[in-house]
Amino acid sequence: QRKNPFSNDERLATKPVHSHRGDPSYGRPPEGSKTEQRGRDAHSHVGKEVEELCGIIRSTGEKGEDGHVSVTFRQLFETYVTISNKVVGILLRARKHGLVHFEGEMLWQGKDDDVVITLL
Repeated sequence: QRKNPFSNDERLATKPVHSHRGDPSYGRPPEGSKTEQRGRDAHSHVGKEVEELCGIIRSTGEKGEDGHVSVTFRQLFETYVTISNKVVGILLRARKHGLVHFEGEMLWQGKDDDVVITLL
């Protein structure tokens, strides 16, 4: 499209031909693009879901001697699945951000029902 004489899209002419691994824009959508906006919207949505999950852990869990609130995976799954079917994915995201702790890489319904999830 960059060499197409019939194209009126000015954005194509201003974009660099190739980005390299060292370039800060490598792997990122162009600034101001709809793709960038969709990415920001998705990031915001997931952040809200993580906050909601932490609130549910806080309200359904029990405070331990160390002051942290804990809940079993079964309790959390039964409560949160009515809100969203992405319980495990949101839990993984919350752990990545240091908000919760649980043992294991992945939690499976049935097998990991007794795994304790601690709100940090």
